[in-house]
Amino acid sequence: MTTELTARQTQILKVLIDEYIETAEPVGSLALERKYNLGISPATIRNEMAALIAKGYLRQPHTSAGRVPSPQAMKFYINQLMDEKQVSVMDEVQAKEKVWDVRNDPEELMREATEALAIKTGSLAVGTIEDEGVWCYGHSFLFRYPNMFNEEMFYDLFATLEESKRLQELFFHRLTGINPIEVLFGEELEWGHMAPLGIVATRFTIGDKSGAIGIVGPYGLNYPSIIPTVRYFGSLIRQMTNEQETSQG
Repeated sequence: MTTELTARQTQILKVLIDEYIETAEPVGSLALERKYNLGISPATIRNEMAALIAKGYLRQPHTSAGRVPSPQAMKFYINQLMDEKQVSVMDEVQAKEKVWDVRNDPEELMREATEALAIKTGSLAVGTIEDEGVWCYGHSFLFRYPNMFNEEMFYDLFATLEESKRLQELFFHRLTGINPIEVLFGEELEWGHMAPLGIVATRFTIGDKSGAIGIVGPYGLNYPSIIPTVRYFGSLIRQMTNEQETSQG
């Protein structure tokens, strides 16, 4: 059961997750002490890490290994601690140019937006329109993380990507659409061997249907960059759809 953190524990948790996102490896006290100038000894960091484990924010995969954040810690980091990176004007213009010519065709709009999102983020992107279609691009990007995934995870994920009904369940039932951006972890899905996954998605209306677009990647996704980028692509699709409806009205 999680409890409130001290200021020091919050600071350690933030830099530990920053390091975990950068390295995709369990993080030890020495790495934090050397890199982040916390002003405390490795022994003190270890003690605070032990407290964070007890409170449910960290896990220790092996006795001699470093620590990794729990889903609870990741969501705390995303909601309160991370330094979100702004999407550049150049990236916004490039994304808009990519989808502009197909803005009046919902399916082509989703296809082009999904491809552009994958390329921009270097991640597997998935787009879908409820009860219609699913578009995926960037499968090869997953192989950049060999230490994060195993054969069983790849099998279960790729099998899921071939099942449109299961993806529609993910985007339109497991993700609520209440918040502009939602983050879900594979551990929460309890789907086979997909616990190492992280999913960032946004929902919108496209035509008279519900749509969604998002990123599927390792649990330690670069959330400070991924989240604003997914948010922007969602707002871009809304903008294209609204302009189409206005011109037809």
